[in-house]
Amino acid sequence: MRKLGISIYPEKDDSQRIKEYIKAASESGFSRIFSCLLSADSDKDQIISEFIEVNQYAKDLGFEIIVDVAPRIFEKLEISYDDLSFFKDIGADGLRLDMGFTGSEEALMTFNKQDLLIEINMSNNVHTIDTIMDYQPNQYNLIACHNFYPHRYSGLGIDFFKACTKRFSQYGLRTAAFITSQNKDTYGPWPVTDGLPTLEIHRELPLDVQLKHYITLNLIDDIIISNCFPTQDELQRVKELDLTMPVFNVDPIENLPEIETDILFDTLHFNRGDISENIIRSTQSRVKYKGHQFDVINPVEVIRRGDVIIESSEYGHYAGELQIALKDMKNSGKSNVVGRVREEEIFILDDIKPWQKFKLQVNR
Repeated sequence: MRKLGISIYPEKDDSQRIKEYIKAASESGFSRIFSCLLSADSDKDQIISEFIEVNQYAKDLGFEIIVDVAPRIFEKLEISYDDLSFFKDIGADGLRLDMGFTGSEEALMTFNKQDLLIEINMSNNVHTIDTIMDYQPNQYNLIACHNFYPHRYSGLGIDFFKACTKRFSQYGLRTAAFITSQNKDTYGPWPVTDGLPTLEIHRELPLDVQLKHYITLNLIDDIIISNCFPTQDELQRVKELDLTMPVFNVDPIENLPEIETDILFDTLHFNRGDISENIIRSTQSRVKYKGHQFDVINPVEVIRRGDVIIESSEYGHYAGELQIALKDMKNSGKSNVVGRVREEEIFILDDIKPWQKFKLQVNR
């Protein structure tokens, strides 16, 4: 099951504020926490003190906690890869290796006595994970997560992201990636605050749109908000999302008839298998409402990319078919434009696959 996650930085904020955030996130359906030791400057005992209080609170609410580390942190805190008791001591369920070892060490770490998860950085398209798999790890304790990128224009491109993800997912590993809140008062582990996305194209998009994009791509299991703290509205929008399929927000035209409204918002749609490069086609509505008279009600001259169409009865047996335009097209005069996909979500339409299910909901 896909999990939603948040990120916390205990050394950077008041523990009570972080707990309030964890509680609000729990109530919004979140169940995973990314926590970071890379920027922690305190000594070992103080770090344990800072982390354990918050982590125990989160665990009581059912959260899984993964802590981000690197080899230099192992050295600083005198942690050995064959003794990971420190992470159990701070209440973590696993550790993320921002930078790894040789492959043999990671494989050995998956057999740790504390039964901790070992998470691998998956934002490099190199043979690291292949080498780890060659050393026969305990795959049940091996997971993977992309990076986030504070510097503008430094995030991953979509093609590279897909290539990296494919390298890891071929082994059946649970995967994760980051989305970024657009709250201007957020922070992450570093001073730069230009957002913290994995994908560069997500940097300035609304939080729920970033999440919808990952859901549509269907390449990543867990999706984590990288910065503290998102707004209450952002959490609410995420809470309302269906994590199993893309749900597009649509602005319907005024005075839309009842049947057309039902087709838009009360129907499970799927893209036909024989896909078109011009339109997404959802055809079951024409079967359900066969024989119904679909009048010509809004035959705009030019259909724009992102417009939602229901064919009129002038189109014969296509009457009642729902379509979403992928390109600008000239209207035959028989096609009714009945709504429009929210502008920020239109780019996601290109990632709808043959037979992929989706829903439409009224934009708010």
